[in-house]
Amino acid sequence: MKIVSLIIQIIVALGLLNVWLLRFNRPTPYRGGGSRSMPEEFAAYGLPKWLLYVVGALKVSCALCLLAGIWIQALVLPAAALIAALMLGAIAMHLKVNDPFIKSVPAGTVLALTAFVLANAL
Repeated sequence: MKIVSLIIQIIVALGLLNVWLLRFNRPTPYRGGGSRSMPEEFAAYGLPKWLLYVVGALKVSCALCLLAGIWIQALVLPAAALIAALMLGAIAMHLKVNDPFIKSVPAGTVLALTAFVLANAL
């Protein structure tokens, strides 16, 4: 089970880095409120611009901690817990703007995968 958790840990980390570093200014079908970039998405949720950068820094930092957690196990639990909390926030924002369910699927999937990693890190 440990190897499965490790693989999921890597998948979550790489997924977050992809979204926040490579797709930050690109449209995806999962952007909330009809937005075409991450800044537009946060604006659609009615969130201040500074929060975009705080959330981005937290998600990128947590992703890097999950990768470093391959060698430093103590980093996995706090990083996974924070990612889970941020994914709950993402789902709440999709609900706030009445997005179709499909737009919450990535956040829900990352939440479920992170919960698996958390359960195995305890």
